[in-house]
Amino acid sequence: MILTGYKIIKEVKGGKIKITPFDHNRITTNSYDLRLGSKLIRYTSKTLDPKIKPDFKIMDIPKSGMIMQAGDFLLGETEEMVGSDSYVPIIHAKSGTARMGLFVHVTADLIDIGYYGKFTLQLFATLPVKIYPYMLIAQVSFWQPKGKIVLYKGKYQNSDGPKPSMCYKDFGKINK
Repeated sequence: MILTGYKIIKEVKGGKIKITPFDHNRITTNSYDLRLGSKLIRYTSKTLDPKIKPDFKIMDIPKSGMIMQAGDFLLGETEEMVGSDSYVPIIHAKSGTARMGLFVHVTADLIDIGYYGKFTLQLFATLPVKIYPYMLIAQVSFWQPKGKIVLYKGKYQNSDGPKPSMCYKDFGKINK
């Protein structure tokens, strides 16, 4: 079951949902609008290999904006830190963002219950599109879980900025 905007406000006030900073004006009917932060990651490895830590560079988005070309893939960050030990956050593009041909997540829209931090956005441009720091780019909805809750304690916990893939940390754990 998805929470309504009214219920999100109530749960933020009650401490069951954390959104920092929180702005009442960004509550919608059943989600909260998120801003793009100022940092991006661009992979510099020629090929990404899940066994190997990827090479990348961190960039600042200029206040004047930055054009992503069609086919560009960058990792961004939300300005807000978000999480909950009671609800499952799901991230979505804002409709206007999607209508410009910009994906905010390629496939990873589910945020684990118990995670808290900035969300890493997987920005993929299908058309040339200009992005700006602090623009409204995505929204987060909150869902009621069913069953016993086990809180996330993984490698991306407490992220304060975009994070590159850490698949290499899991690769040796595979059972053969």
